[in-house]
Amino acid sequence: MAEEDHGVTRSLEELRQTFKSGRTRSIDWRKQQLRAILRLLHENEDVLFQSLESELGKHPVESYRDEIGVVKKSVDHALSCIDQWMSPKKGRLPLLFFPASGKVLPEPLGLVLIIGSWNFPITLTLDPLIGAISAGNTVVLKPSELAPKCASFLANKLPVYLDPKAIKVIEGGREVANQLLEYKWDKIFFTGSTKVGKIVMSAAAKHLTPVTLELGGKCPAILDSLPNSDMKVATKRLVGGKWGPCSGQACIGIDYLLVEQKFASSLIEQLKKTIKFFYGDDVTNLKNLAKIVNKTHFDRLRNLLEDPAVANCIVYGGSFDDTNLIIEPTILLDPPLDAEIMNEEIFGPLLPIITLENIEESIEFINSKPKPLALYAFTKNESFKKRILAETSSGSVAFNDTMIQFVCDELPFGGVGQSGFGRYHGKYSFDTFSHEKAVLERSFYFELEPRHPPWNNFKLDFLRLAYNFNYVGLVLHLLGLKRSSNA
Repeated sequence: MAEEDHGVTRSLEELRQTFKSGRTRSIDWRKQQLRAILRLLHENEDVLFQSLESELGKHPVESYRDEIGVVKKSVDHALSCIDQWMSPKKGRLPLLFFPASGKVLPEPLGLVLIIGSWNFPITLTLDPLIGAISAGNTVVLKPSELAPKCASFLANKLPVYLDPKAIKVIEGGREVANQLLEYKWDKIFFTGSTKVGKIVMSAAAKHLTPVTLELGGKCPAILDSLPNSDMKVATKRLVGGKWGPCSGQACIGIDYLLVEQKFASSLIEQLKKTIKFFYGDDVTNLKNLAKIVNKTHFDRLRNLLEDPAVANCIVYGGSFDDTNLIIEPTILLDPPLDAEIMNEEIFGPLLPIITLENIEESIEFINSKPKPLALYAFTKNESFKKRILAETSSGSVAFNDTMIQFVCDELPFGGVGQSGFGRYHGKYSFDTFSHEKAVLERSFYFELEPRHPPWNNFKLDFLRLAYNFNYVGLVLHLLGLKRSSNA
């Protein structure tokens, strides 16, 4: 262990020296690294497909949609915008400071630690890296040990494509993660559970290290009354959003669905048809559905369903394939609200449906739980939309679709409350890994000197008034304050 500590210390020192050299501040260096990520993905696409299918059961189409394609899109966006992001922003100064100029200069934070997650082991590791590189930092990546093939791929391939003196990958489990958290970083970016997020934040507090925590929570979906044609579209999007991304093992996946009681039976029938069409109805031969990551998580989900009060609420699915770690898409109708399935993040292919007398009661229901990372609402009622936005709090809101907000570079992605804090994607990633330094430069030309009362008292009163109206510089001239004889 001492040798490992020494190796990590040596690696971090090399990264700090690289940062001090100024190499990563160059726009050419940043663009070279970003283009190298594109080459990495292009030249190793088949290997990634195989690794993701082996570890998570992801179909190549799912892997490209949620992993490779997402990262490529983010790199392309960064390359097209990085010149603008790096440019100093001119600040408007009040007349009081005349003659002077001001600007806001983005500068890299330094050495950052990015801890990835297993459910999207490529996206949730490389997407933050894009922001860290764009901002000009040196980086340590700690991929999740629960996706070891993908972690090994990153550890072996990134040094071949990226600058190994500026970007390093350190593999390992909990002990390695805890070891890394003992060091002083200039920024920590973590994606994972709320439980581990608290550990990360506690460790960062020892060094006053800023953190971004991308956590999760019980993300709700609201389904309002809709015409039949719109209801069919909504159902497809609900099914795709719940079971499509890693079989529900997604931090922004739908955790439970709220609907009026009178629509529940027709909704369930429509959900059944769509599930069968998308995935089939035989647990041993399901198509396009990822597996549960490991036996521990598989047993956790089984235990949620084996609660007798919960098992009685299953209206579709509920079958298990222990050999392949597959759980059939499962729908539950009105499970007990005090059951574990309604109080812990599900993170799997189980969908509780909660019925209400009136759909607007959904706002109170959502507010009774911790703030979610995402909230989805299918409705054409504009006043209801306004109420949702005004009366609920969540990391993001999507109307009439699910999860697509995650892949929009023009919108920030992040949580609030227990679902995390900080944001990234696009320019927001660049900002997350940057410090905005205020720069003010004054001329030596004007230097003001005080005069004696009572004229000074009058000028003081006038100055107070001027501050209120932001005309200070003009008023100073009108009051006859002159240039110092020593200037």
